[in-house]
Formats: sequence, C-alpha cells, structure tokens
Amino acid sequence: MTMILDQLRRRRGRALALAAGILVAATSFTLLTATVSTSKATTVGEVRRNARSAYDVLVRPPGSQTAVERQSGRVAPNFLSGTFGGITMDQYRRIRDMAGVDVAAPVANIGYLVVGSSVTVDVSRFLDSGASRQILRLSPTLSAGLGSHRMSDQYVYLTRRPLTSAESSDGIFRSDTLEEGTTQRSTRQYQLKGKYDVCFYFNWDKTERTSFNGQLPMKPNLIAEDRSGMSAFDRDLHSMMNCQSGQDKATIDVWTGYPVLLSAVDPVEEDRLVGLGNAVTSGRMLTEKDRPWVLSSAKSVHGQRDSYIPAMLSSNPLTAGTLKATVERLDVGDPAELPSKLGNPTAHTFVRGLHGTPVGQVRADLSKGYRKTLGEDSFNTDAYWTVGPVTYRKTPGGQLAAEGQPPQKPSLWVTNSSEQPFPYVPEENQGEQYRKVTKHAATECIGRGICDGVDSGRLPNPFVHLVGRYDTGKLSGFAPLSDAPLETYQPPQVAGADAATRRALEDQPLRPDRNLGGYLSPPPTMLTTMDSITALTKSRRVPGRQDKAPVSAIRIRVAGVSGVDTASRARVNAVAGRIQAAYPALQVDVTVGSSPAPQTVALSASAQVTERWVAKGVALRILKAVDTKSAVLFVLVLVVCALFLGQAALAAVRSRRTEIGTLRCLGWSSAEVLRLVLGELAVIGLVAGAAGAVLAYVLGQVLGQHHTGPKALLVLPVALLLAMAAGLVPAWLATRLGPMEAVRPAVTAVHRAHPVRSVAGLALLNLLRVRGRTLLGAAGLALGVAGFTILLAMTLAFQGEVAGSLLGNAVVAQAREADYFSVALSLLLGAAGAIDVLVISQRERAADLAVLRATGWTNRELAMLTLYEGIGLALLGGLAGAVAGLAGVLSLGQGVLQGHLLAVTGAALLATLTATILVSAALMVPIRALSRIAPVHLLAAD
Repeated sequence: MTMILDQLRRRRGRALALAAGILVAATSFTLLTATVSTSKATTVGEVRRNARSAYDVLVRPPGSQTAVERQSGRVAPNFLSGTFGGITMDQYRRIRDMAGVDVAAPVANIGYLVVGSSVTVDVSRFLDSGASRQILRLSPTLSAGLGSHRMSDQYVYLTRRPLTSAESSDGIFRSDTLEEGTTQRSTRQYQLKGKYDVCFYFNWDKTERTSFNGQLPMKPNLIAEDRSGMSAFDRDLHSMMNCQSGQDKATIDVWTGYPVLLSAVDPVEEDRLVGLGNAVTSGRMLTEKDRPWVLSSAKSVHGQRDSYIPAMLSSNPLTAGTLKATVERLDVGDPAELPSKLGNPTAHTFVRGLHGTPVGQVRADLSKGYRKTLGEDSFNTDAYWTVGPVTYRKTPGGQLAAEGQPPQKPSLWVTNSSEQPFPYVPEENQGEQYRKVTKHAATECIGRGICDGVDSGRLPNPFVHLVGRYDTGKLSGFAPLSDAPLETYQPPQVAGADAATRRALEDQPLRPDRNLGGYLSPPPTMLTTMDSITALTKSRRVPGRQDKAPVSAIRIRVAGVSGVDTASRARVNAVAGRIQAAYPALQVDVTVGSSPAPQTVALSASAQVTERWVAKGVALRILKAVDTKSAVLFVLVLVVCALFLGQAALAAVRSRRTEIGTLRCLGWSSAEVLRLVLGELAVIGLVAGAAGAVLAYVLGQVLGQHHTGPKALLVLPVALLLAMAAGLVPAWLATRLGPMEAVRPAVTAVHRAHPVRSVAGLALLNLLRVRGRTLLGAAGLALGVAGFTILLAMTLAFQGEVAGSLLGNAVVAQAREADYFSVALSLLLGAAGAIDVLVISQRERAADLAVLRATGWTNRELAMLTLYEGIGLALLGGLAGAVAGLAGVLSLGQGVLQGHLLAVTGAALLATLTATILVSAALMVPIRALSRIAPVHLLAAD
C-alpha cells in the first residue's frame, strides 16, 4: 500500500488526469442513467395515465375494416358512421356472457329519421310602420361546411285587421287566416262566410286548377295538392307564407328538416359504460323495462291503433348550418285589394310577380329549429335512411383523399305509393356526395295492427315516443389523449388543413351538416332500447340485413383492467381471443392504448381537412420503443465510459513501461505487478468516486433531478468498478512484458520503406504504424457517432410510429432532451479518449519530433503533423461510427429509415465533422506545450 501511495505522489499529474477521467465518466454515467430512468418513468407514467379509454375491446361486423385501417392501423373518427347492422343478437348475448367481460354495450344503428321543424326569423324591424297591409319576402341562403345552397323564398303577410277563424257549412274545411277585404264579383266565390282565406292558395294549392274542368278555380278543400313528379328539392315546393295580424311584430318561419340518427342501446350497459343516466336533462332515462307498446284507437292521438317505441333525444344539435337572408318589402299596390288577391287561386302567381325593394339582411342559426323539436313528444317512422362508409384512396403525394359518389337519386325522397316528395328534405343533400344513401320505406298498414297484401308478414311502422332528453356534454369524460371512444356521441373534430380551406370555413371547424351523403355523419342523436329494434326493422317493406343482424358494434370493458401493465394486457387479450375464436368473421380490435391522431384528407382539389383519426395500439408501441431506446442509451454510455477509462489506464501503464521493467529486473513477479497497477487504479477510483458522489448530487439538484440522492451514492461503486474494469487489460499487458523488453523495447523489424513527400503523408504513416492504438482512439469516437445516428433514427421512427397521435407527441417531447444529452456526452468522452491516445503517441515520439525540429522542421510543420494525425483519427472514428450507426439502424427493423435516410445520413456526417473539430481544437494545448520544449532536452531525455 505504501508503494502504491508513493507512486501516486510521484506521478501526481497522470494520477490526477486519470482520477478526473474516472470522475467525469462515473458521474456522467450515473447522472445520465438517472436522467434516462426519470425520463422513462415520466413517459411510462404519461402513457399509463392516458392509455385506457371508455372500453378495451371493440367488436365490429365482418368487412368493417377499411383498406386504410389495414395498412396504417388508423381508424376514421366516428367508427359507427356507415355501419348499420352486421352482428346478430345471439352473438351479442354470447359475447356479453363470456368470462372476463365486465361491460358489453351494444349499438344498433337503425337509420336517419328526418324531423320537420322551422327556424323563426324576426323581421319586425323591416316593416313599413304606416302600411295597413304589407308583404315581406325573405330570400335565404344556407351555409353549411364548405358549401352553400339557395333555399326557398319565404313570405310574411301582415295586416292590422284581425284574422279570424271559421269553417265551411259542411264542416269539412276550416281556416284560421280569414280576413275581410274588398269584394269583387270574380273573387266572391272564394270567400268563406264573407271572408278570404289569405294563406290557403299560396301554401296548400298552387295549381290554379279549375273546378270540374270549368272556368272557375277550385274552392279550398281537404284534398291535398298532387305534387308527384316534383323534386323534393324544388324551392317552390317549400315556399310558404305566414299570415299574421298585428301592429309592429312580424316573424317568418323557414321550414327545415333535421336528420336524426336513431340507434338502439342497452340502457343498463350504456349507463355503466359512459354514465348515460347522468346526462338526462328532462324526462327520464330509458330502462330495461322499456319495450314497444300498442295504443287502442280510442287512446291514440292519431285516431288509430298505433304502436310506439320509447326513445331519448339529444338536447344538442349535432349538425351545423347558418341561414343568411335578404329581406325585401314588396310593392303590393292597393292594400285594400290584398285579401281578395291572396284569397284567390292565382295568389301564387300574384305574389311571385311582385317587385321587391331590399331593406336589410338577417342571419339565424339552424340549431334554433332543432331545439323546437325538443318540445315534441312523438315522431313517425314513415321512412328512414342508412348510409355507407367513406372510401379513401392514396394520392400520388401519399396523402388520403375521399372518393366522391354519384348524386343522390330522386327516388330517395319520394313516398312509397303516391310518389309525393317528402317534406323538409335538407338542401345540403344536393351537395357533394361521399356516401351511398339507401331509403328504407315503411309498410303501409299503419294503425291496422296486421299487414296484408304486398306488406304481408311485415309489421306496421311504429311512432317514436320521447321519454326523456339527454345532454352529450354531461357524459363521463376520459383522458384527453385517449378520448376517441366518446365519438359514439360526439361529432368528429375536423379543421381546415390549409389556408384556403380555413378561409372557406371562416376559421371555424367543419361539422356534420344535414347532407346524409356528406363527408361527416352526425353520431346517434336519438336512442331507443334493444327490444325496440324488431318494431323498426320488421316494419320496412323490403327486408334488410338489420332484420337478422341489427347490431352495429359492441364496446367491451374487461374486468380487472387498470391500464397497460402486463396483467391488464393479458386479461384484455384473453377476452379478445375468446371472441375471435368464437366468431372468426367478426372484426375484433383491442383499443387499450389507442390515441387520437391527426390525419389530413383531401375532400376535393381545393379543400383539405385535418381530422382526429384513431391510431390503434399507440401506448404499447411507445412502451416498447421506450424500453429499446433506454437499453441502447444505457449500453452506449456504459461502453463509451469504459472505453475512455480503458484508454486512460492504458496510457498510464505505457507511461510507466520503463519503471515496470525495472521492478521486474529487481525480482517482482507478474502477480505483484498486477496488484500494484490495479491497486493504484482502485485508490484513484475510490477518491474519484467520493468526489463524484458529491458532484452528482449537486448537479442533480441543479438540473432538476431531485431524486438523484440515492443514485449519487452509486457513483462511488460505479467509479471503483469502472476503474478496475478499465485497468484490467492494461495491467494484464504489463505483466506480459519481460524485464529487458519493458526497460528497452525491441527494435522494430525493418520493412519496405515508403517515401513520404508531405506532412499529411507522414501523419497518415504514423497512424498506420501503430494501428492498435489508432483503432483504440477511433473506437470511442465511432461509438459516439454511431450512438447519435441510431438515436436520431430511432427518434424519427418512434415519432413516425406514433405519428401525430396526441399521446405520442406528448411522450416524444418529454423523452428527447435526456436522450440527446446522453449521446452528446458520449461524443465528448469519445473525443477525449482520442485526444489522450494522440498525446501519448506524441510523448512517445518526442525524440523523433526533436530530430525533425533539429533538422529544420518548423514549429508550424510539427503542429500541422500532430493536427493532421488528429483529423485523420477523428475522420476514421467518425465515418466508421456513421457506417456502423446506419448498419445498426437497419438491424433494428425494416422501415425505420423510411423517409428519413437523407436526414439521418446528414446528421451522422455532421456528428463526424463535430468530432473532428473537437479533436482539432483540443490538440492546440499539447501542440503549444511541445513547441516550448527545446530539442536538446527531448534528446537528452531519450
């Protein structure tokens, strides 16, 4: 021990240099592993907090997986959109009863009902305050999403005289809009009890037909106007007039229709899954006892034997649109003649021909009309419509584009037998089509209880009776990075992807409109019970897939699952495996670890949108990638630190070559020399480790690693182990030297001479002369550059693996700082090792350099010689590291470099250049020190 301490005192410079290396390496290794561990813990914690959503397994019908989903693992938002049936009730019941299933919540999409309503627009401010009778015209345009559509003109007739009610003498016809007016012989016959019906001919019969083929127009009657052959989108079909009596108050009703997706759920399971019962705003929640029922003719408000099904209606409109309109005041001529002209069969021609003067504009939200429907208690199901999914294709640029569909057929919007157009058909259905729309017409035996004839074997179509209203905003929330499952009730979130689209949307998100064939479909808005499905599907005139397999999806929560830990994943996979084994044709997806992921979709040549698709299995891929990356960093830092210390220990042994030879000549054995060298390294390691523990703790507090206290204590054993491991090979090599060989190395055998004509050539020759030492010095740099290359490729691939997913973005942002800090320090340690090798080489060749200087070489030439050697060593290590890094990346798996080859290669070359600059800059110090030593001193020392 005394000998060891003596040696350390005599060679304080080398001992301090080696201690400094051990201090830096051990402290860096401990801090970096702590940082990586903390980063990994943060990442894993973030993933586990956000990995579980409302359900763990999603079961869909056969063939519901799209080509995009098969290729990329991404599911379009609102996964139920375009799915109407495909799973049988028996399959649902068996899945519900399987072991491990905690909640099995089915959704059976029935179809879209079109509910009629109106948007009331106040036009009082446009009235002529002095007129006794007047007419205003409203010319509206509907803006919805990226399109706009001209709507029907609407009118308001305002009179200061009272409007009264009366009925015909036979009791068949009744009107509430009767007004006295100037009587003319040609118009007297249209009076009812001496008054004109100022609204009937404009609103209910615009044909101007004559009675019994005579010359006199028809009187008001209850026979509906035959509108067969008219398009449901004919604006004149929906042009109406409000007849009002008052002083200064006037409103116009713009008649509209709202598509409402009717879906069946299991009330108990749905409440357990998303808390549907807590979202009820009025009425009551559906219960498992709610089933279809039949009212007798005496009790039915329709006067027939009607069947009903229970339902709840969303209080929030899930479609969007804005009405903008120009208001005109019409030039009506003599106000006294207006009652007779409006109460005449030619009223329609008269009003449409009036000249108008624009007096202003109005604006209204279509949601006003939807909210009126909340006051209704029942709706009919004469027809409902189903839609297909959107089809996507890849563009030449690699983006997704939604494929268009042909325009809707006129037959979609006419009744079954009389071929009358359906009322209130939304104008947007004339717009761009992305989905196939199918009509499901009802049987025509409503109220009879039994169907015969063409409808034989089917059921009468039921009425929907509302038992309650619910607010989707009150449903249970889930982690913001995994909220995809709430799409069952929430409209898709879509925004413009470029400036032109955002301008067209007026910087508002794109929301579903009332176009059934549109790109975005609204989620379920009206809910009924699973027991009500048959009453709806069996009352269609033409049987469909929903008759036998009505369920569209089953959302499953597995018992005992708490996140993405191994046990939870095993439980989820076990349930998914049982379902797949029982029903191989069904699409079974594990949704644990899924996350919303932005996806750009081209809707047309001029419109691109970004919507939140769902990336499946993001959390699991993140955890796997984090484990791989942490392991790579750990090994990289450990190897570089060990290599650096190995170079330092070897330098220490080589510098004592003569001393070791002298000891061997005095009789020291190989074992004693081994103990001496390792003992010195152990003492240096202990001292450096003690200082490093204090330094690691202080740095940990400064860098925000507040849990590095226990890890700082690890610096001491790490330093000792690194010192012993690094010195083992050099110490063993020292014992292999013979006594005389150590004192005076053997003369190298003469080989064929190679003429050297430049300083750079001599530098290259010097590197080749001691190949082992050159390779040792380049190895550290190579590892640093290779580590940087691999890490960058992994980061880019990792980012691409979870590309754009909200969870992936959050994790990548957290993990990157510690990773690159680790690689940067590895690169610095590699550069330090290379410099150490060059300094040792320079000292061993001190006599050679002195001879060169004595023969006329200038300090500049000697400095360039050393600098060229450093550049050559750095380039060798850097380029070898770049090649090794690229090879390592390729070994990690196919596709890692896809799309990133140029960036990764450029970064590897940049790391090589950085290492070269570091080595060159650091060599300035020993070069200047050597230039100050006189050649005679160097030769004397030799």
